[in-house]
Amino acid sequence: MTDITAARQTLRHVFGFDDFRGGQGAVVERVIAGRSTAAIFATGAGKSLCYQLPALHLPHLTLVVSPLLALMQDQLAFLQRHDVAAASIDSTQDRDTTREIMERARRGELKILMVSVERLKNERFRHFLRQVAISLLVVDEAHCISEWGHNFRPDYLKLPDYQREFAIPQALLLTATATPAVIADMREKFAIAETDVITTGFYRPNLELLVRPVPASERVAALIDWLAPQQQPGAEASTIVYVTLQQTAETVAKALANQGLSARAYHAGLDSETREAIQHGFMRGEIPCIVATIAFGMGIDKGDIRNVVHFDLPKSIENYSQEIGRAGRDGLPSRCLTLAGRDGLRVLENFVYGDTPEREGIRHVLEEIAAAGRQPDRQWAVLLNTLSRDSNVRLLPLKTLLVHLEMQGVIAPRYAFLADYRLRYVEDPDALIARFEGERAEFVRLIVDNVPVARTWGTVDFERLYRAGVDAEINASRSRLITALEYFQDKGWVVLEGKRMTDVYEVRRPGFDVDALTDELYAACQVRERAEIGRLHDMLALFESETCLTYRLAAYFGDDTIGMNPKCGHCSVCHGRIAHLPDAPPLPPLTDADFIRDALPFIERHREQLGSEPGAQRITHFLCGLPMPVFTPLKARQLSGFGAYEQRPYAEVKRWVETIAKVHGPDVSQP
Repeated sequence: MTDITAARQTLRHVFGFDDFRGGQGAVVERVIAGRSTAAIFATGAGKSLCYQLPALHLPHLTLVVSPLLALMQDQLAFLQRHDVAAASIDSTQDRDTTREIMERARRGELKILMVSVERLKNERFRHFLRQVAISLLVVDEAHCISEWGHNFRPDYLKLPDYQREFAIPQALLLTATATPAVIADMREKFAIAETDVITTGFYRPNLELLVRPVPASERVAALIDWLAPQQQPGAEASTIVYVTLQQTAETVAKALANQGLSARAYHAGLDSETREAIQHGFMRGEIPCIVATIAFGMGIDKGDIRNVVHFDLPKSIENYSQEIGRAGRDGLPSRCLTLAGRDGLRVLENFVYGDTPEREGIRHVLEEIAAAGRQPDRQWAVLLNTLSRDSNVRLLPLKTLLVHLEMQGVIAPRYAFLADYRLRYVEDPDALIARFEGERAEFVRLIVDNVPVARTWGTVDFERLYRAGVDAEINASRSRLITALEYFQDKGWVVLEGKRMTDVYEVRRPGFDVDALTDELYAACQVRERAEIGRLHDMLALFESETCLTYRLAAYFGDDTIGMNPKCGHCSVCHGRIAHLPDAPPLPPLTDADFIRDALPFIERHREQLGSEPGAQRITHFLCGLPMPVFTPLKARQLSGFGAYEQRPYAEVKRWVETIAKVHGPDVSQP
């Protein structure tokens, strides 16, 4: 029996499908044959089966790295319904659950284990992975590895190194949104042959793509007029309405409800129990319409969604493609409506500017690295949250900055560890010592004697233990101590807890020019900023296209399956309606009085608490409501000016702030 024949039997007997869809068979055949593969499948085309089925034919564990807890939970539920031995490890679990899952993996009882990419930085988890044979590394949402794609996640760049570290022979990359440049980047990083990239195409003949230009003031009424005929009692069309802001979700859902339409808001500001109840109600058909931020939809597998509406502009063409891909998965006709205007562009552009760090923040990071490079061991130990606070660089841009420094050879990651451990004895310490003999018993006694317990918990001081080991001529290295403590926990003799992840880097280029590298990195951030702004304008160009929308969208992703004739027959342009998006309504010019009212209280608080003048970038972030680490200790959100100009273009506000600073200098209170 050939491998693919056996796979087809598994497809029928385990998963209940008669045949593969699209490119599934080609991917499964390659993975079972031991080849690293990339599956570029449209949303809803069945990417998950491409690892779920091969996992049952590979000899060892399949490790799945996913960016979202919701994705893991939905896929895990599917696998458990089909009696596949699968589990996930995530931050919501208690220690006993995590320990039991890891023990099942060690015993070879699991075929699939799902984790977040951040879990791979955990010292204890990495120690566990070294003890387990792994056949396949699966990277879900693999476009996150590429800076040329959307939703870039710096931690994803380390996945090829993890594959080598844990001796995983092959990788499978899964994504629904990858342009030709992103695919090339993915192939290079994981050494995937061009013939092992399987693409199903992005053309969906059952989706009608509609762009309807509507001014912001008329958009709610336009949505109600369009949606109401499809929401007759007993025959409501399942609908997702996407918005940008949480408050918009609440406002639009309320407006629909006031017109007798059953709709609920869904966003990250709701508690998890409420979100889960709303999602389940939508999946069961009890809630026909969800008005949601992009917090909703990842991992949703509901075949009969008839409408996806973009009330606000999506974040990018990739996001748009992913979100409309949730419509019509059952193959029946479905509509994707964009109620477009340029008003939402300001908010989306401001999100981009919000990720650009201050030049001073980049310099702070480099000065820390330079100082570490002057030490004999050239080791730089860093707590990311602390560095983010001290440098005033948000976590995602900070991680991106560190990855760039790795790529330039300035620093090299060596290891990560939890800075603080504490333990609670389940077994009496003397009984624990008595389980061992000779030098091992002395080693355990060293731990017991040097981890003082206050009431219930004892803090593990690795430096104290190491010194005690030197005095007693016992090896009490950190690695040996962690191995022992992990073993004690696995046996149920202690409960072990860790916190404060610390990353340790080696400074590879000590003595680098801090000023020159600061300028270089800041310029790179600005290039990335301009590129992201360009992506937003590419999206506007798509919606205002004079040629077939479906053809333009497929071409963006390098898909030529639609053919050479650019006319799908089921989009706005093919219907004869070319969109011209209305401009945002004009806003009154900013005045000196606005500055005194909205910006000055922040400047004065900054002077009082930090003893310095905030720069124009920091003031603009405050006025546009864009988060910065420094805003937390300053309690900036409590000031009325925070976010007062979130509907204004960031660049315009920044020019205004710079003009006032240039004219009036520090004495801005007297313009």
